Amino acid sequence: MMLILAMGAALVQGQGTRVGFYSETCPSAESIVRSTVESHFQRNPAIAPGLLRMHFHDCFVQGCDASILIDGPNTEKTAVPNLSIGGYEVIDDVKTQLEAACPGVVSCADIVALAARDSVVVTRGINWQVPTGRRDGRVSLAADTSGLPDFRESIDRHKEQFDAFGLNTQDLVALVGAHTIGTTACQLFRYRLYDFNGTTAPDPTIDPAFVPQLQALCPQNGDGSRRVDLDTGSGDRFDTSFFTNLRDGRGILESDQKLWTDGSTRAVVQRYLGATGSQNFNVEFARSMVKMSNIGVKSGTNGEIRSVCTAIN
Repeated sequence: MMLILAMGAALVQGQGTRVGFYSETCPSAESIVRSTVESHFQRNPAIAPGLLRMHFHDCFVQGCDASILIDGPNTEKTAVPNLSIGGYEVIDDVKTQLEAACPGVVSCADIVALAARDSVVVTRGINWQVPTGRRDGRVSLAADTSGLPDFRESIDRHKEQFDAFGLNTQDLVALVGAHTIGTTACQLFRYRLYDFNGTTAPDPTIDPAFVPQLQALCPQNGDGSRRVDLDTGSGDRFDTSFFTNLRDGRGILESDQKLWTDGSTRAVVQRYLGATGSQNFNVEFARSMVKMSNIGVKSGTNGEIRSVCTAIN
């Protein structure tokens, strides 16, 4: 595995965050997170993409403050985009252990950020330093998730959404590369296979030879909840085959395939192909994750350290 160490200070620390934040107050914090993620992954590999997606959805709503974890009516957790996210039990397990080892020290927001990194590591991906020092938010509203990127939106719309958080086009492509692990439901892309935009034909951007394979997995009137790998042929490994699939017209979600068909993002996808593609993606994904993890970080009295991740103190 590749350890990303050579990042400038501006990239590994942000609003109150820094690498090694708990080195004195809870030196075992990161090892507890990693061992717990590893343990749960051995029993249920699906927690890895779930934890990665959880971090993304948390940061894009109210900032990276663990507001996605709060239980209750009309909280972020209850919103449609978050209903299929898994891995909450991992965060709860980590928090229980950390409260026993270092009561009131480690935030749930930092647990989510560290667990996302460790989810990449357990799927044979890269390793990088995660800045910590976030505090937990006190507000969680389902309505605030309306701004999350949607799989049917244009690339221009996605670029606007990412730009609002200081993330550029390269960050967009690199972060969507997280779809190299995980699955999606037939109901979220089946429209591409049969009656795309009212044409009674498949989406023309799909490789024609790939259409029958997808139709066999997702019949027109079949089970819409059936899960399909987002990265065909390598859905359980963090690698660059996702981008090869986009080049070959084998992206599953419409928004994923658009990364290739849109000229402004295709150039970035091409950087992740070929002999140097893996190295380019590793470095840029880690850098983009650090940037994203510093969105809207709360510090001081703007946040708290929850004793239980699912409830405000």
